[in-house]
Formats: sequence, structure tokens, C-alpha cells
Amino acid sequence: MTPDPRLWGARFRAPPDPALMRLSRAEGSYFRLAPYDVVSSQAHARELLRAGILTAAETGTIVAELDAIATDFRSGTLAPSEGDEDVHTFIERVLTARLGPLGGKLRAGRSRNDQAANDLKLYLRHEARGLAARVLDLQDALLAQAARHVDTLAPGFTHLQPAQPIVFAHQLLAHAQVLARDVDRCIDWDRRHARSPLGAAALAGSAIAVHPEHSAAELGYDGPCENSIDAVGSRDHVAEFIFVAAMIGIQLSRLAEEIVLWCSKQFGWIELDDAFATGSSIMPQKKNPDIAELARGRAARLIGDLSTIMTVLKALPFSYNRDLSEDKRAAFDAVDSLAVVLPAMTGMVRTLRVDVDVLQRQATAGFTLATEVADWLARRGVPFAEAHEVTGALVRRCEDRGIELSGLTDDDLAAVDPRLTAAIRACLTPAAAVAARVGYGGTAPVEVARQIVRLAERLAEQRQWAAGDRGPPG
Repeated sequence: MTPDPRLWGARFRAPPDPALMRLSRAEGSYFRLAPYDVVSSQAHARELLRAGILTAAETGTIVAELDAIATDFRSGTLAPSEGDEDVHTFIERVLTARLGPLGGKLRAGRSRNDQAANDLKLYLRHEARGLAARVLDLQDALLAQAARHVDTLAPGFTHLQPAQPIVFAHQLLAHAQVLARDVDRCIDWDRRHARSPLGAAALAGSAIAVHPEHSAAELGYDGPCENSIDAVGSRDHVAEFIFVAAMIGIQLSRLAEEIVLWCSKQFGWIELDDAFATGSSIMPQKKNPDIAELARGRAARLIGDLSTIMTVLKALPFSYNRDLSEDKRAAFDAVDSLAVVLPAMTGMVRTLRVDVDVLQRQATAGFTLATEVADWLARRGVPFAEAHEVTGALVRRCEDRGIELSGLTDDDLAAVDPRLTAAIRACLTPAAAVAARVGYGGTAPVEVARQIVRLAERLAEQRQWAAGDRGPPG
């Protein structure tokens, strides 16, 4: 009798319809979990040794052969066949083909339910570090650009309208701060979900693998899951991972949108390096920020991945349901999307060139120094509500005359309010405006320089976590 490659066909009198198998078979990308299934199987083999199901010699043979399977898979000399329904079927089929009945012993005390949950969790714990490392590369690029532009004056915006002068480094560091929190989310995610599903079996736990704490420690977890039903039937760790990925995608889209604006002729703030821009098939003069635009588009896709897993989980009864197989599709897409977007964004940011003169000319356009007038009056005892009204009247006068605040004469100032004297001119420069904002987190160059130092220290700590030994098995 030819062995049935399926792991579940014993009670059926007829083979499955091809339509069923086409739907049931895992997508090709799912087999990337093979190395994780191998190390999980090795941990389970040692659990079976503790349970007396395997001898020491049998355990050694199985563990060694699983190592060989992993090596062959990595080298490309071993690949799944059409009949392999999933990664677990693939590994067991090859193991049994190589070891005979001994390979079939490994299935005792476990289920595809806890295997599937565990393989994906191990994969995501590795990818969380890889994702953090790629975000940190972008952080380094932002930090390097910021260090070059601590004294570069620029207009700051609210509502996409000129608001107040800032230094350009401050704008870049705003993006860096959000990304630093995203890396913290990766770290926090890993801490919260460092619990092993192995030993949960189908849902009730195993009568054979009764010491899951050992395999949990072997696989780098803090311990086994507290509840076996939760272990195999929950995917909040997948949803949360994709949420973190989607947040990173959203942040990248905000940075990307600003880069699209900055490199436009209307802004003229930056020029993209030729290696990180594209052209037009019909308009030879074009230099397009395609990386930024593609990043915006991928953010939408990441939000779709999050929507997918959240919808799968909504109202799903415990314990395991096959709906949960969609977890891999969404998780892999999130990982793969950011794996290509982040390096491209990093290169674009690292190589862009800033036109300091253009930024400085625009720093005061649109009456960005108006707040300085109101603050100057307030420091001289004028109630701020009144100072606000006076400043508004001053701006109206400038608009009527078609000039900026710097073009006002002493007579203009006095005509609006006699309290506006020539002494106010000392604060009506962008350099004075930014230098005055020395509070923690402010845009004064001295404070921005301190922010760079603090952020660099924080990123160094995050780098240590990202470099931790949670690499792919083997």
C-alpha cells in the first residue's frame, strides 16, 4: 500500500477531490516556515525522549536527519511536492521517506494545530528583529541628515500652510521619533508574545508531551502558553505584529508625502539622487520620486493585511478553525512589503541633497514670524488675546501693502499700535525665532542638537535588541 501523504486521511473511504486539495494546499510562500518546523520538530523529538516514546539513539537519528533536511531545503536540493498539503506534511513526508517507520514516530503527542501556531510565531519573532533593524537603518539616515541641518532655517507647517520658522533637522527628527516608537512596539510585541504553543496539541494539551516548558526554553521562549486552547486558537500576536507593520507603513507614507512635496519645483527644498529616482517614458525632463509614491501605496496594502487578520478573528469560536490559515498570507505580505520598501526609503533619504538657501528664503514667507510679534507684546505685559488682535492687524497691513513683516517701517508699526516700537525688529528674524524656543523638544538649534544625542543613544539600545540571537534556524 502506498502511504497516504496526508496527515489526516485514515478515516476516509475515498480520496479528496482535486478541488478540495487545490483550496486546502498551502501557498508556495508558506513553505518558508520549513526551517522553523524543523527546529520545532527537533524540540518535540527531545520531548518524546523525555516521555519514553523515543530512545536516545532514535532521538539522535531523527534530530540529525532533520538537520540534513533543513540543509537540503536551504541549498535548494529539496523542495515540496504537489502532494505536500503544507509545511508539516512536507517535513514529515521527507523524514519518513528517509528513516522509514521511525520518522512516523515523531507525530506522537502533537498536532498540526500547535505546529502551525508555533512555526509562525517563531518566524515572526525573527522577523520582528529584522524589521526593527531595517527601520533603524532608516533612522540612521534621518539622523545623519538632521545632523547636517541643525542650523538650516526652514518654514514649519500646520494645515500645510506656513506657520513658524523651524530648523530643518527638527522636521526630520519628527519622523525619526515616530519610527523610534515603532521599534519600541516591536520590542514590546516580542516580550508580550514570548510564549510557546508547543504542547497544546490539537487544543486540550498532550498526554505525551507533558513538559512543554522544556521545548519552550529550547526554542527561546519565556515559557509555554498558559492555556492550550488559547495557544492554538488565538492569533492576536499575528494581528498585533501586522498592526506594528501597518503603523510603520503609515509613518513611511507621511515621510514619503513630504519628500514628494519637498522635491517638487514648487517647493524646491531637496533634490533626489539619480540612483533613487525614476524618469518618464515620454517626458525626458522628468525626475520622479517613485520610491516615495510606492511607499505610500504599500501603506494601503499593509492596512489591508491588518483588516484581513482582524476580520478573520472577528467572532471566530475557539479553538482552532481553518480560517486561521489566512494568518500566514497577511503576515508574510506585511513582512515582504516592508522588506523592500524600507531599504529603498533609506537609500533615498541618505542620498537626498538639501537646498539650504531655498529653505532659508521660504522660512519667513507667509508671515511665519507673526507669533514673534504676539509673544514680544505678551512679554511686555499685553494680554495675549489683545496681542493676538494687534498682530492680526499688523498682518492685514502687510497684505494690503504687499510686503512681509520685514518690510514694515517704524511708521507702519506705530500706525497699527503705538506699543509696536523699533525694538521689536530684533525678534523678527527666523534665526531669533528658532533660538528663542529652547524648551525641551523645541526647535532651537541647541535643543535640536541635544535631541540628536538622546535619539542616537536610544537607537543604539534598540540596535542591541534587534541584533539579538533570534535568527532563522540553522
